[in-house]
Amino acid sequence: MKFNEIISSVVCIILAFGFSAKAQKNDKPNVIVVLADDLGTGDISHYRRLHSNKIILETPHIDQLANEGMIFTNAHSPAALCATSRYAIMTGNSCYRSKEGWGVWGGYSKSVIQDEQLTLGRLMKQANYNTAFFGKWHIGTSFPRKDNSEVSFISNRQEKKNPRVPIDITKILYGPKQLGFDYSLSLPAGIQNMPYAIYENHEWLKMRDNSTIRVIDKEYMDNLGTDHFNKPGYGDSNWNPSEIGPILANKAVDYIAKNAHNEEPFFMYYCSQAVHTPHDPPTEINGIKIKGTTPSKHLDMVKELDEQVGMLINELKQQGIYENTVIIFTSDNGGLGSDIVPESYKSGHQSSDLYRGSKNSPYEGGHRVPFIVVWPNKVKKNTSSNEPIIGLDIMATLAGITKQKIKENVAQDSHNLVPVLKDKKRAKTRDVFFVQGGANKEFIINDKGWKLIIQVNKKSMKFEDSKPIALFNLNDNVTEVENKNYINNPDYQNKVSELYTKYKETIRSEIFTGNHKL
Repeated sequence: MKFNEIISSVVCIILAFGFSAKAQKNDKPNVIVVLADDLGTGDISHYRRLHSNKIILETPHIDQLANEGMIFTNAHSPAALCATSRYAIMTGNSCYRSKEGWGVWGGYSKSVIQDEQLTLGRLMKQANYNTAFFGKWHIGTSFPRKDNSEVSFISNRQEKKNPRVPIDITKILYGPKQLGFDYSLSLPAGIQNMPYAIYENHEWLKMRDNSTIRVIDKEYMDNLGTDHFNKPGYGDSNWNPSEIGPILANKAVDYIAKNAHNEEPFFMYYCSQAVHTPHDPPTEINGIKIKGTTPSKHLDMVKELDEQVGMLINELKQQGIYENTVIIFTSDNGGLGSDIVPESYKSGHQSSDLYRGSKNSPYEGGHRVPFIVVWPNKVKKNTSSNEPIIGLDIMATLAGITKQKIKENVAQDSHNLVPVLKDKKRAKTRDVFFVQGGANKEFIINDKGWKLIIQVNKKSMKFEDSKPIALFNLNDNVTEVENKNYINNPDYQNKVSELYTKYKETIRSEIFTGNHKL
């Protein structure tokens, strides 16, 4: 070997050692929470293999997480719909504690989170993390009025009938920044609703240099070839949902690279746009072809999501910080049904795996979700737990990882999963838990596998105004076959009464009181 080559090699070794040493300097790990959109357990090949050998689409990067950490096989989203789930995950409080118990759906809706309420961002700021949010927000965003930039536009849903409301969508007045995130790249209502634009640190990020604000209508979206459209509204004149995933993933990779070796560890909450409609996959992402490579546009989006996860993993490894990073992967609700993605089901794919129902349903397929935790050298590889957990457990778990105590009356429904993750003896989660249904206003109580579905009055929408409509014993009927629905069986009326009483007592005593402060 030549002298210059020897010197170069020695320099590289020294730099690599210094680089690695700096990467491991923090005693607190970096943390990335990945929240997929409308992803069921059957959409992940690792989970699907637990019940079937028929795999239509492989998800190698998400499977890699499963092999390198712990999967939960009895994990649930807080609700069977996204906006309600996102509030619960962000705050650690069940949806019914919110002043908007059934969710914030409009891109212009006022934030449902209180000014001083604990959020994931605020929790991690308390632990001296640099915090970042990427993707779908969907818990309320304030924009200025056109006639007064200092005053927030107050949504009264007139934008549903008139897309030309007096609102300035070029900047955000209240959003991720106010809730504890140092950096944000946000979609106020995802890719499916107005405003059809993306924001970096609350400023409109133009899709092209020549972008202007215009009304995005069905004709515009039809010309793009998208398969679903919600309603017309303001957006970027170059709006294209197929470009959003690559933007999010590449910006997230840049963020990791920029913050990998800072004094402070980082926390990233990455809320992918995939696999929500419209299903408009990119031609490629990170050099991998996506569009048209699977049996359906929906599965193209699942493949895109997997590649997004792969990009995050690869960058962590490139920066030498993968071993010092906790990764939590889950979804906001169950997978899409055959009525939404018929081509996927025709191919043999089952988004809900073996479970009954899908997104928006009170049955298990509506709220059973993948949940994977990777924590190198802390969580054993290729392990699993059947303990019941909910997405809102993320809050208390992050507090446990960062060794913080959450005050009483804050994040009241979040359970610290660290003892389970570390396989502590007799570590448990909960026996009784609550999950919210979908647009039909159902509520679910699960007590050691006995599941009561409760119908809330659709007109009053008050949780107390309700009645039981189904009873299943998931211990021997996890698929919820209807001939084992015991709601009208005289032998099980005591169980119905017992569970319904628990539900009413909880709702009456724990309804939102406005005191959920830091």
